[in-house]
Amino acid sequence: MPMKPEAALAPPLRVTRWLNSADPISLAALRGRVVLLHAFQMLCPACVSHGLPQALKARELFRETELAVIGLHTVFEHHAVMNEAALQVFIAEYRLTFPIGIDEPAQTGSIPLTMQAYRLQGTPSLVLIDRAGQVRASHFGIVDDMALGGLIGRLIGEQEPAGPAGGSFDAGRP
Repeated sequence: MPMKPEAALAPPLRVTRWLNSADPISLAALRGRVVLLHAFQMLCPACVSHGLPQALKARELFRETELAVIGLHTVFEHHAVMNEAALQVFIAEYRLTFPIGIDEPAQTGSIPLTMQAYRLQGTPSLVLIDRAGQVRASHFGIVDDMALGGLIGRLIGEQEPAGPAGGSFDAGRP
């Protein structure tokens, strides 16, 4: 499945609280770096088995001066059990070290505000934002590690944004 190429300025993150970060995080403050935004829920099996370990690996492999890895806990179901206290235990248990924002709940409906702004279909979802703050890729579901690493490397290597990154997270698959 091809990734969805984008080229619009990334919407602001609508976060009620940041964990693993002393200060709030804004995408404007991260300009000049590529941003990997990983949207997840604690009860999402693919997030636990693939998405979160992949985000940790990306943070480990790429310099923080080049790539900012951010988690977004976006709860659109099971609201009663996925509260901040449970998330803090989850973060400690899974040794998540990157900043994690708690997506702001909607006043009506179940889809949180950042999830709505990015038109995310569910979790896990991954968004790549280039150095200029433009959304360059968005994908719902599991992303191949090699395809993600290649795309991150390509975005880091760009001096100036060149439009949609193109390609596919599932490169080489039938």
